[in-house]
Amino acid sequence: MKRILVITFLLTCLSILFIGCGGEPVTEMDAVEVMSESMEEVQFEPGQPSSAAAMDQAVIYRAGSETNTSLRTNRMIIKNAEIKLLVENSDIAIDRTTQIISDVGGYIISSRVWYEEWGNNLLKYSTITIGVPSDQFELVLRRLRDTAIRVLDENATGEDVTDEFVDLKSQVENLEATRDRIKGFLDSATSVEEALMVNEELSKIEGQIEEIQGRINYLSDRSAYSTITITIEPDLVELPTPTPQSTSTPIPWNASETYSRAKHSLVVTYRGFFDLLIWLGVVFVPVVGPFALIGWGLYRFSKSRKKDKVDDK
Repeated sequence: MKRILVITFLLTCLSILFIGCGGEPVTEMDAVEVMSESMEEVQFEPGQPSSAAAMDQAVIYRAGSETNTSLRTNRMIIKNAEIKLLVENSDIAIDRTTQIISDVGGYIISSRVWYEEWGNNLLKYSTITIGVPSDQFELVLRRLRDTAIRVLDENATGEDVTDEFVDLKSQVENLEATRDRIKGFLDSATSVEEALMVNEELSKIEGQIEEIQGRINYLSDRSAYSTITITIEPDLVELPTPTPQSTSTPIPWNASETYSRAKHSLVVTYRGFFDLLIWLGVVFVPVVGPFALIGWGLYRFSKSRKKDKVDDK
């Protein structure tokens, strides 16, 4: 039992010395190797095997937990959010939003301000797109909510690009190794044709490296800064109900207005009379006139014959 305590004490001192000297952290395999070497020199008492096994498992569990935590914290997440805020005063809300951006070390990507009529007032609206550090993403959203009367709409998304980033880094390393080998071929070229062919391949490789490196830089920047689009809408004040006007007020007599109405009526009357004469002259006389003339002739002829018969008697 005493030997176990001594070995445990020595391992603890060794770990402290390792950390103090700036060495690499103890991994799972290192812990297992150290414990195996130490336990080979120790003769456990008959009733104590479970204590050594528990100590061994504890060291391994701690090393594995540290590794998993490190992997989780190194994930590259591209975060985006859209939030619509109903505010009491648009100018104050815009000032507070600008202050929040400044406090977290963010920046404004774009902004737009416009006005809409509401009754006799012009209400101010605004849309602001900002970039903030990813570790301040949730804090910024919480502070933005506090500036509003209420949140009308909110949508947040995230995209994990860790695997793509690691794959692109591996591609760049392989292409860089290929580029170095091609440079070696360029040094050993024995003719101009060979040098030109090697240069052509070298240019292709370098173009691929630049393209992939650009994508890597984009993913790195986008994961480091999150994008939030903020829409600010003012609270619409209730418009006053218009008071109906009273219709019982007598209208005063106006001689000039009466004269104007009478003159207008006279003009309309004469216009209608002359319109009727024109219609009679243009339409009625040509259409009805011949028939009326024929009828009148027949009437005169019949009347003359009756008169002749009377005279004969």
